[in-house]
Order: sequence, then structure tokens, then C-alpha cells
Amino acid sequence: MDAHDVGAYKQDGNWRALRPGMTLTVEPGCYIRPADGVPQAFWNIGIRIEDDVAITAQGCEVLSGAAPKSVAAIEELMNPFAAVAPQQIMP
Repeated sequence: MDAHDVGAYKQDGNWRALRPGMTLTVEPGCYIRPADGVPQAFWNIGIRIEDDVAITAQGCEVLSGAAPKSVAAIEELMNPFAAVAPQQIMP
């Protein structure tokens, strides 16, 4: 699913009310600019954790809620040996 920036948020200059069936992306982010005291390795990088959210009659449902978001969970997902027993990696 890709619900990023779909649709018009204003109609006739007025903000649209969210209604059941609408889907949008919520994306808090942190962007690091070059500055004194900031290590150069971190200059001009950004980190976003995005969620796709469906508006329901009762409120909302976070469709990507099960996606990993913590550093540990993402590192585990990215580790190609995470699902392999240690004895299978090194005899």
C-alpha cells in the first residue's frame, strides 16, 4: 500500500474533514543539517518512521502497526543471520 500524498487536503480553501474510508500517511521525521558539534557522518541524513492510517467510523486503524520501529527490531529484521542458529553460521 502506498497512501503517500494522495488527494486534495483542501476544497475551496477549506481543510477537508477526515471521513471513514480515507487513508493517509503519518510520517514524523528527524532531519540533520550540517552544524558545529554535529559529526559529519550524520550531516544531511533523515530518519522517518511512516505509518499508513485508515479512517474508520470509530476513529482510525494503523495499517502498518505491526511493522518494526525500534532500533533493535529493525536490526533484527535486517540481520541475514537472525533466523539461523549460531551453529549453522560458524561450525
